Amino acid sequence: MSVSEAAEFLGVTEDAVRKRIHRGKIRYDRDPDGRYLVYPTEDDIRQIADRNYVQSESSALIFELRAQIERLEDQLQKADERDRENRRLLAAALERIPPQLEAPSEPRESPETATEEEAEPRPQSGERVSWWRRMFGS
Repeated sequence: MSVSEAAEFLGVTEDAVRKRIHRGKIRYDRDPDGRYLVYPTEDDIRQIADRNYVQSESSALIFELRAQIERLEDQLQKADERDRENRRLLAAALERIPPQLEAPSEPRESPETATEEEAEPRPQSGERVSWWRRMFGS
């Protein structure tokens, strides 16, 4: 193959192929016009095969990762839609709750307890007090 074909086959530049020729790292011949004819070695062919295998494996992995990314993006979009709907429902529910009464502006007075003298006399043991009297304090 020509230098340009060998460069494309090996995945390198034409200069890299020429340097391999000059260092004796690749087999070659010259045609009658003086151009190089390159014969890639078995190691070169094996490296190309390995590289192609790695590229095909990488392509398969990339394809799988892209598919997974699409699935995750779909899940995220659905979760965002659910969140929006939940926020809408919560806002509607909060609108239906009546407003709370405002707190009094003045502090409440603490209840006073009567002293023993001010308290109503208690009936003696055995004395019956009508429920009217207890209720109405008469």
